[in-house]
Amino acid sequence: MEWHPAPALSGRPHAVVQPKELNPFDSPQSFYGAELRRLREKAGLSQEALGERVFCSGAYVGQIESANRRPQLDLSQRMDSVLNTGGHLERLCRMVLKTTKHAEYFAHVAELMTQAAAICEFAAQILPGLLQSEAYARALIRATSPLLADRQVEERVHARIERAVLFDDPTTPQYWAILHEAALRTGVCDRAGMREQLLHIAELARSRRIMVQIVPFSAGAHPLAGSALTLMTFEDAPPAVYLEGAHSGHLLDSPAIVSEYQRSYDCARAVALSPGASLTLMESVAEEYGRHEHSAGPGHGSVA
Repeated sequence: MEWHPAPALSGRPHAVVQPKELNPFDSPQSFYGAELRRLREKAGLSQEALGERVFCSGAYVGQIESANRRPQLDLSQRMDSVLNTGGHLERLCRMVLKTTKHAEYFAHVAELMTQAAAICEFAAQILPGLLQSEAYARALIRATSPLLADRQVEERVHARIERAVLFDDPTTPQYWAILHEAALRTGVCDRAGMREQLLHIAELARSRRIMVQIVPFSAGAHPLAGSALTLMTFEDAPPAVYLEGAHSGHLLDSPAIVSEYQRSYDCARAVALSPGASLTLMESVAEEYGRHEHSAGPGHGSVA
């Protein structure tokens, strides 16, 4: 189920976003927002009234109109039907989606992360994108999409690294990562790159910008074993969980499902090492990569 903030899920009222000056030629997303506002006002509907007809909140309509939220294809189709536009908004939405720097299934999630009050991630084998260094991201993208041209690889690397601007704000979002020890020891790039990657995460943790815990091999099975997920909570919208595979992802907002994943995340916290012990282990593995860097060639990433 795709996630659209709605009062029925959050149980909290949403303030209607007041119109602001918007240059429709700033970006495709701004043009979409300006067109949606024009068509809504032409139909004589308020943001709340349109939201009720397309099954989302009036605040969400306002956020799209002000270009603070990316339009969604299914929502655009419902708006076209209500506003009788002949598919105009759907066509504009497809144009917006083509301009995204991220995979279509992830673009909305990347946007939500910038608006989250808290982000909790779990990674079983591959480190989360927000924590990846350039060398790690480049090696991973090349491994998962081996036929990509170098230019496309670099565009994806840049888009991924650019997301870490979230950590420039000292207060939001609060970020917590639980990483399985396997994610530290899977040699995605060469030893020098892996050492740099782990020390990068350690530096973020030591600066108190993020909280990191490691689930050691000795912990055995737990409710999130093998998972890759992101839990997000918001100040004025219901929480959501994002599940990701190799070439797809699913964003879910069902309260029951989100609660189940939250309980599983809490269980993973319980079996993980303390933040201090986790940092010690991470820096120890980083030094293992450093010690072995000159004794084995690139690509031999395991430090078993």
